[in-house]
Amino acid sequence: MILHIDMDAFYASVEVLDNPEFAGKPVIVGGLSGRGVVAAASYEARMFGVHSAMPMFLALKKCPDAKVVPPRKDRYKQISRQFMAILKSFSPLVEQVSIDEAFLDASGCHNLFGSPEFMARQIKNKIKQHLRLTCSVGIAPVKFLAKIASDMHKPDGLTMIPVEKVHEFVRALPVKDTPGVGPKIFQKLNKLGITTLGDVRDFPENMLEKKLGKFGKRLKELSRGIDKSPVTPFSVPKSISAEETMPLDTADTDLLKKYLLNHAVKVAQQLRKTGFKAKTIFIKLKYSDFNQLTRSTTIQTPTCSSKTLYREACRLFEDCERVKKIRLVGLGVSGLVKTAAAGQMALFDISETEEKQWEKVDKTIDLIQERFGKNILKRAILTGD
Repeated sequence: MILHIDMDAFYASVEVLDNPEFAGKPVIVGGLSGRGVVAAASYEARMFGVHSAMPMFLALKKCPDAKVVPPRKDRYKQISRQFMAILKSFSPLVEQVSIDEAFLDASGCHNLFGSPEFMARQIKNKIKQHLRLTCSVGIAPVKFLAKIASDMHKPDGLTMIPVEKVHEFVRALPVKDTPGVGPKIFQKLNKLGITTLGDVRDFPENMLEKKLGKFGKRLKELSRGIDKSPVTPFSVPKSISAEETMPLDTADTDLLKKYLLNHAVKVAQQLRKTGFKAKTIFIKLKYSDFNQLTRSTTIQTPTCSSKTLYREACRLFEDCERVKKIRLVGLGVSGLVKTAAAGQMALFDISETEEKQWEKVDKTIDLIQERFGKNILKRAILTGD
């Protein structure tokens, strides 16, 4: 059996933990400016219709008495590390999915911790005792069902789907609640008259693949209760990115490039910290009318240099339509490879030496900031002076 453990309203719950006077009140974590967005909302705030990614001005219209606090990422990471340590004390097979959720494979743990359900109760108790927070746990024979189960009785829930109930549960499961089914796929399934995984099971597989491609095959397997993906203690991240909504919509190229540089520095630093280099660089722009555009490029030699990320991002930016003002700009990387495996030199690349020199500069800055603080050394253009 596999457990999916999901912390309840994590960011908001940590804020209540550190500010006991917030207990029982609606709490919203997010940007304090008029253009900020909701990062998390307590269950009290959710009762008013507030949810993550909602514009802050709209959230405060729905819940004007909410306590609004800015995100404290370092604090959340600190609690997350303690959360993961608790899970690893029960099983070596723990797969962290995000800062506040993970899968745990209970195989071979029966003699130490009893049944999966009893093990889940011990995990919940330990989290409550050591972190003074609650979590919800789903238990099922496969990962996708464990994740669905953990969301069924939030907060502080525990839901188990036993082996003998899998097919009955899957048949009635709405496709909109199935991992991987986004709005576009949901619309396609609706047009085919498919509303549950039971409908998927009865639908011809070749037609499903024709309409949905590879995901059609995956969906067919899920409709039979099949999920072959194992609990993997470590997996290579698919991407690393940074983005920011600006105080005002702008068409100022210099200002937008300053944001790109700031993101390039953050992303490159995260690459070096995790020991990766990236092959693909992408940017994201959100216009004043909320339409969104992304552009990407793939380079020959993987990099963790902020200079290279910034240079390629600027090239992409110059090719983007900018007739409308921009409200959000982001930069990210994908195609990640471990640093040791990224050392192949590009033939005829005259900038190879310069690339390595800038990586050394970046690493030196990392060391100085790690020892003396993040604000001790910055690029002059990012100081605002």
